[in-house]
Amino acid sequence: MTSILVVCSGNICRSPMAEGLLRHAMEGRSGLHMPSIRSAGTIAMEGTPATREAITAARDRGVDIEAHRARRLTDAMIGDADLLVCMAAEHREEIDERVPEATDRTFTLKELTRLLELDTSSGDLAGRVAAAAAARAEAGVTEADRFDEDVVDPLGMPLETYLAIAFELEEWTQRLAVGLLGPVAVSAEGP
Repeated sequence: MTSILVVCSGNICRSPMAEGLLRHAMEGRSGLHMPSIRSAGTIAMEGTPATREAITAARDRGVDIEAHRARRLTDAMIGDADLLVCMAAEHREEIDERVPEATDRTFTLKELTRLLELDTSSGDLAGRVAAAAAARAEAGVTEADRFDEDVVDPLGMPLETYLAIAFELEEWTQRLAVGLLGPVAVSAEGP
């Protein structure tokens, strides 16, 4: 089974929302081959629940993350993941430093989505990730691009900020699901 690991800092705001929203976006697209989707944080305190604001914002987008508990990112988690989707460039860079062999399967959410949208060829998830890595290597990444790829950390911000981040994450995870698995087949038959 394919596994996707969503990574942020504390694993109590962005990555739990993104994990739930990505899982929701992939349902119906992957059939019996639903990837395993989990999340972790580079500085997470094990077992900490998602913030109340993150739970509320995710629920507002139709996703329940109330049972989420933070996990601290380990090298083993990095090694086991077929795809690592980071909320910010700093997370991608930490993974690259810790486990260099994971570089070709580690992206920010926005970076990976944009790369996949440039290449509309089909293939399995591993093939799509490899194509995105090749496109990134060919295009190169400038320092200015690096910060355009981040999802803002809402920790300590008001609920309105969490709601805005959840809205943004829903859009990007929907686009990522299409990029990784293709669109949902629409039936020509009526109800």
